[in-house]
Amino acid sequence: MAPKDYVARGQAKKKPANGKKKPAPAAASPASAPSTPWGRILITLALVVGFAYFLWTIKDTAPESAEPLPKEIVAEKVKPEEVIPEPPKEEWGYIQELENPEPGKFEEVKPLESNSSGRQYQMQCGSFRLEAQAEQMKARIAFQALESIIRATEGKNGLWYRVVLGPYNTKRAAEADRHKLQRAGFTTCQIWGWN
Repeated sequence: MAPKDYVARGQAKKKPANGKKKPAPAAASPASAPSTPWGRILITLALVVGFAYFLWTIKDTAPESAEPLPKEIVAEKVKPEEVIPEPPKEEWGYIQELENPEPGKFEEVKPLESNSSGRQYQMQCGSFRLEAQAEQMKARIAFQALESIIRATEGKNGLWYRVVLGPYNTKRAAEADRHKLQRAGFTTCQIWGWN
């Protein structure tokens, strides 16, 4: 065979140390396949039989307890049902005061602010040519727990869809909602007032 064939098969051609050529090994015939490892099978079988014999010899050698357990240990294991104590009586009287209030004891809640000037405020956050864009902004505002409406107005430049909030009785309430929207990324909101 050519040296090329030896390299292709992953074998390297070795030269003998004494310089003589070795005879080529005889090709293995399919009939001379390795025999069954009977030694391993016999050792494994002997170990299994030995372990089974060991288990059979110790099966009745467990010690039996000659004395029963002391009564104290049995009593600790099996306890009678514990009696649940009655709940303590309440020392507080606020529940009765809330159920039966005395007249004049609680102050009436006053409104936060009243608008004495009669002026109302409205906040506009966007104006769009397409109604779908206005609906989109209305939905984003709704995620901030605020209610807005879309008003269609006709102007010099055609039909516009405005997204507005309000009316508010005080400018402070309108400013509070505008700050909430600014924190959410709405930077185009303007507050308008009218009488």
